[in-house]
Amino acid sequence: MKAALVLLSALAVVAVVAAEEKYTTKYDNVNLDEILANDRLFDKYAQCLLEEGDSNCTADGKELKRVIPDALSNECAKCNDKQKEGTKKVLKHLVNNKPDVWQQLKAKYDPDGTYTKKYEDREKELHQ
Repeated sequence: MKAALVLLSALAVVAVVAAEEKYTTKYDNVNLDEILANDRLFDKYAQCLLEEGDSNCTADGKELKRVIPDALSNECAKCNDKQKEGTKKVLKHLVNNKPDVWQQLKAKYDPDGTYTKKYEDREKELHQ
């Protein structure tokens, strides 16, 4: 009985840890095309990501701001396929249409160039 209790406790811990290994899917249905096509919306998200604090952020903007450092460090390992595709779409838009914002984001989230170097080949693929 004692062994079964220990096993159940261990399984509960594993289940909690496994649940934390992925980012939330709560915002997976945000319309990225609408945001990227609307300068006013886009600028609000950019402002959120670039400023200190969360006072100008929507709930999904706060979540994005929270996970960016982790996603950069683990190559988006906790992202699902939809999040990876969305990330690629947004990065491509930034590189090709908003290079000034792209440079500001890199300066904030990668000040020493660690990730820029790590993802250099992937960034080249984004240019069109």
